[in-house]
Amino acid sequence: MLEVMVNGCNGKMGQIVCDLVEQNENLILKSGFDKQVTGEFVFPVFNKIEDITEKPDVIIDFSVPIATLNILEYAAKNKVPIVIATTGFSEDEEKIILEYSKQIPIFKSANMSYDIMIMKKILQLLAPLLKDTDIEITETHHNRKIDSPSGTAQMLANSINESLGNILHCEYNRNNKREKRDKNEIGMTSIRGGNIVGEHTVQFFGEFETFEIKHTSYSRNVFADGAIKAAEFIIKQENGLYNMEDMFDTK
Repeated sequence: MLEVMVNGCNGKMGQIVCDLVEQNENLILKSGFDKQVTGEFVFPVFNKIEDITEKPDVIIDFSVPIATLNILEYAAKNKVPIVIATTGFSEDEEKIILEYSKQIPIFKSANMSYDIMIMKKILQLLAPLLKDTDIEITETHHNRKIDSPSGTAQMLANSINESLGNILHCEYNRNNKREKRDKNEIGMTSIRGGNIVGEHTVQFFGEFETFEIKHTSYSRNVFADGAIKAAEFIIKQENGLYNMEDMFDTK
């Protein structure tokens, strides 16, 4: 049985992960960790690293960057593999995570959906075929999402750019620009409202036609389920930084 700690267990995604772990007959919800410990839990929940009594086999992290780095220090010190599903890291924070991956196995993805991974692969094949078009990415999320653009939108933009030889740059704000669109830019638009789980649309605008590919998430369970699969994967790996493609390439 795999013993799991959920970092950010009080958050919306953290609660869903906890529920799915408890429903999985191959997993044990060892403990939770969260800055805010409110309500009643049927498993131990900590808000101080020093209070953690028994280490888990793996940690699943759905939190915020500062909380991720906090639990990551614990994970490295205690040699516990970790799944990072948090987004919104700065470049410096990304470097810190990379350094920690030399000490423990780390699985990190901006999106835990299998279909998003497929979308990423399709875009890598599609972009060179439509290299003369104007590329725009629009992402829509609920009104509580903090980071913008979403980590998934940035991941999709990066995959497009890499497939074209890294000649493009992302344009996040046209508000103060008074000039025509740069041919080498990927326009990034973020919409926040209501309770929408997540929607990502990539459009390739040609002179006479437009090609569009779109992914819509209807339930947060898809991300929680992906994180659990990642946890089962990462405990079998050596030290290093892994992502969704690594997990499905092993099938």
